[in-house]
Amino acid sequence: MKKLFIGTSNKGKLHEIMEVLHVLPYTFVTPPDLGISTDAPEDFDTYAENALQKARFYKEKSGGLLTLAEDSGIVVDALQGELGVKTRRWGAGEKASDEEWIEFFLKRMEQVEESNRTATFLCTAVVLGEDSSPHIFVGETRGRITHELHAPIKHGIPISSCFIPDGFDQVYAALTVEQKNQVSHRGKAMHRVLDYLKTC
Repeated sequence: MKKLFIGTSNKGKLHEIMEVLHVLPYTFVTPPDLGISTDAPEDFDTYAENALQKARFYKEKSGGLLTLAEDSGIVVDALQGELGVKTRRWGAGEKASDEEWIEFFLKRMEQVEESNRTATFLCTAVVLGEDSSPHIFVGETRGRITHELHAPIKHGIPISSCFIPDGFDQVYAALTVEQKNQVSHRGKAMHRVLDYLKTC
């Protein structure tokens, strides 16, 4: 059976990736499965460059397995230049707990008027095959930030509890798995990855 190495140490992201890709006839391998405890670097200013850097890092660490990695973040219109590719490192910082991070974020948004609470979630995924040529897949979702959490925090993806995608009246974290994976930025990117891997 083919193996796919999923290059992420974020359990929340891994869960969302697997919600889409689990239908593939693959054996899925993660960093802990191979004793990999080092996080991939994220040195660039674009999602695509960071995702490619992560994919190359994990492909080498995995001994050359077919590798998937992604980079994602949120652009909040009222906080231009403050999050984006730096989303998890922004504010309270990447060492902060999900609760500490989201508390800082919501406090920073406290005075932002309703009309300016719009945001865009973005995800770029990269698959590196045997020849190491990158295949790139993108997902994007517009929505708005709520004033408080509307659902329990999901580990590794705290903003999903305060982001309502356009066309819905519930935050990501409150949607059904099917709804979320059709509308979310990561779900859109992973469905494109799924379509590609079905042809490999």
